Amino acid sequence: MLIAIVGGVLAALGLLSAVALVAAPLGLSEASPGLTLWVLFPLFTLVGYALLVAGSRDPVVRLPTLLLAVPLLLLALAAAVALVAGAAGLWAIHGDGGSAPLWYVLVLGGVLGALGTAASGRRPQT
Repeated sequence: MLIAIVGGVLAALGLLSAVALVAAPLGLSEASPGLTLWVLFPLFTLVGYALLVAGSRDPVVRLPTLLLAVPLLLLALAAAVALVAGAAGLWAIHGDGGSAPLWYVLVLGGVLGALGTAASGRRPQT
């Protein structure tokens, strides 16, 4: 049980890192995301997910997978909307990195979220 809790906290920190990466270019945060957030987003998300699954009592691990995959997909979608809005001139992209953090979250969050939702939808073979 403790492993699942630690995994959940690490996964939440990974998601928080992704939120910070998306918020900064949109001007929703004054902080500029540093290299630490760029590294911790995928690292904490993947390690946290692995620990969450290892400590889960759910035999098919659907709930922990969806709890992580859905927010990742939503963040990827928010990054995609922000990129389109920025390219159309509807929303200014701020920060030193320009749109790079948005692309990073779009690609990694989209891939990890899509894999997670696809894996959670599979039924075990009987």
